[in-house]
Amino acid sequence: MPELPDVELYLHALRPRIVGQRLEHVRIGSPFLLRTVDPPVSEIEGRDVVAVSRLGKRIVLRMEDELYLVIHLMIAGRFRWKPPGTAIPGKVGLAAFDFPTGTLILTEAGARRRASLSLVRGDAALATHDPGGLDVLSSSVDEFAVAITSENHTLKRALTDPRLLDGIGNAYSDEILHAAQLSPMQLTGRLDRDQMRRLHDAAIRVLTRWRNALISETGDAFPEKVTAFREGMAAHGRYGKPCPVCGTPIQRIRYAANEANYCPTCQTGGKLLADRALSRLLKDDWPRSLEELEQYKKERTR
Repeated sequence: MPELPDVELYLHALRPRIVGQRLEHVRIGSPFLLRTVDPPVSEIEGRDVVAVSRLGKRIVLRMEDELYLVIHLMIAGRFRWKPPGTAIPGKVGLAAFDFPTGTLILTEAGARRRASLSLVRGDAALATHDPGGLDVLSSSVDEFAVAITSENHTLKRALTDPRLLDGIGNAYSDEILHAAQLSPMQLTGRLDRDQMRRLHDAAIRVLTRWRNALISETGDAFPEKVTAFREGMAAHGRYGKPCPVCGTPIQRIRYAANEANYCPTCQTGGKLLADRALSRLLKDDWPRSLEELEQYKKERTR
């Protein structure tokens, strides 16, 4: 799912292309995309885009007359910028937004259609689409602490809860926790003041670094590859590869539909976290350290 750095990258690309431009036509290619009926989407045709902004992980196009187009890309939704009048792609295309200077295509890979498009009128209606999470980049450590400890969860869950924090998902939570040298399974209620400061600092540092890096790398071009796996990440998507800080192989745990990637040496004091599926299978034989894990692997290959 595109997270804060990725959404900011899209905003950087969209603003010079569509702000101040007239939205001539909206073409809907999937009946599952549009989640509102009043006002009808045809009402924004012929109106100018006044601003483009972010609402959590959602992208908001503010139109004339206080109309807001709210787009949630979910996991696999992506934008493409094409010449005017480009057809909606057959398999992955969801919608097309036609401007005089080009057409913005919304696509979604995979069979499941989760991306959404809503059209609302007025600030109050727009606010109903805000999950309410704290804007981490503008927060103080005290504001951050209040938000993250309002419910006692694991750090991984708290960082990715849009009701608590704004714009962080699976990928950048791994990077933030690695930078803060904290376990993804540590409970928020057990953070001391120093750990809270480290986590707050790491969140701002990681999100800012990647936002700026992605924008600098893309320049004036339209982003063609928005992905959760980036070269240069420290932990996310690097299972089995050496930690860039200490060289220890990155480990992972899987739970529900998510996973957490971490460095045992940097984040958990050398302890291996129990993967839910494997720990149920191995029970008391679950390895507690990298040494035990390597021994377990050797015994399995004999």
